[in-house]
Amino acid sequence: MGAYLERCVDKNVEDTLGVMGAVLLQGCRACGKTSTGLHHAQSDVRFDESPQMIELAELNPGQVLQGETPRLIDEWQLAPRIWNAMRHEVDRRQAKGQFILSGSALPADDVTRHSGAGRVARIHMRPMSLAESGSSSGVVSLRKLFYGQGGEYGEGTGLMVDGMQGEFQPPHQHQNKVSARSDLGYEDIAQAACFGGWPALIGATQADVRIYLQSYIDELTHTDIPTATTTTHKPRRLLRLMQAIARNIATEVAVSTLAAEVGHDGANTTPATARDYMDAMSQVFILEEQPAWATHLRSRSRLRQTAKLHFVDPSLACAVLGVEASRLSADPEYFGFVFESMVVRDLRIYASGFGGQVFHYRDNTGLEIDAIIETWDGRWAGIEVKLGANRVAQGEAALLKLARERVDITRIGEPAFLAVITGSEYAYTLPSGVHVIPLATLGA
Repeated sequence: MGAYLERCVDKNVEDTLGVMGAVLLQGCRACGKTSTGLHHAQSDVRFDESPQMIELAELNPGQVLQGETPRLIDEWQLAPRIWNAMRHEVDRRQAKGQFILSGSALPADDVTRHSGAGRVARIHMRPMSLAESGSSSGVVSLRKLFYGQGGEYGEGTGLMVDGMQGEFQPPHQHQNKVSARSDLGYEDIAQAACFGGWPALIGATQADVRIYLQSYIDELTHTDIPTATTTTHKPRRLLRLMQAIARNIATEVAVSTLAAEVGHDGANTTPATARDYMDAMSQVFILEEQPAWATHLRSRSRLRQTAKLHFVDPSLACAVLGVEASRLSADPEYFGFVFESMVVRDLRIYASGFGGQVFHYRDNTGLEIDAIIETWDGRWAGIEVKLGANRVAQGEAALLKLARERVDITRIGEPAFLAVITGSEYAYTLPSGVHVIPLATLGA
């Protein structure tokens, strides 16, 4: 096993083990949960490598829990009885940092209905961001954009608002500005999107990627999703639905539209069936919806409520459609959607370290903002995603319209920052106060 590559969740895992009896690492297969769990554990049991341990866990779960702490219980959902045994053991020991559970699926019988509240904290892992895989310098810190140079809660940053009138004002000269240079060119970004953030593919060739992702998708459609659910799913239908989602990645596509695309081969697929398949994908952490932002408006605009669809990693969208880096870079329109999905992946990873969630904004006037980050303490930021530098002005205009005309800043507070994330070379701050940030300079 090679050297461990640090992940954004590491500090969260460490801090949480100091507070809770157990940590549950959840995420899709092959995103690095086992490596992270082993990095923080003193002993381990791995159910996917030992059928005998699964049987022992069903017959005598208490024995499986014995070992130096924190003890990693890897792929715990394969022996779901271990969940309640772990809960009771945490109660009995009355100690912090006892167990790390990791799993790539939610158990079909919902054994976690016996709450782990007060005992277990859930931490969501995803494939690597560009900063984690070494493709981004990470010099522009998302945390610092929210909380200042110290990166701590309570520090002021970002954009200023006249509290009397609730009007947007550019930041003062002493406030944060960004300055950095990206090392990734247009074709490099296309390759990063097609390779994805899979730890196993760091340093891989295009041929390696093709084989790996095709195998990954085959396992998803033939084994992982059917095993994780109680309903019958046809692999061919699952693949066609994944392809339909890939064609509509980073959009607010209706389930009925997806169902119609799946049914183009003559097989009838209802929206209810498509929704059931999508829920199954969510159950193995492959499909992630980006919900619409619900906020206070100052105008008479009405918010749209449809979620955008993303795979957990943009490489899956490219792989199911057979799109490799050269083909992606030759199709700027589709590349733009894939790039947006990659940005959303990285924003989710970076923001999770300080309780941030990623939404999108759209109202009935046609104003759209690709990403809204909202933190646990009520701060928010607006982000537009533009692959090319020639569309930065368009993104800036949309963000300023949001801040000046749409949201009620007197009720939700001023934005911590506004930014256009690009695939271009330089990071800088516009006179309006809007940051321009290449994705390959962004980090936690």
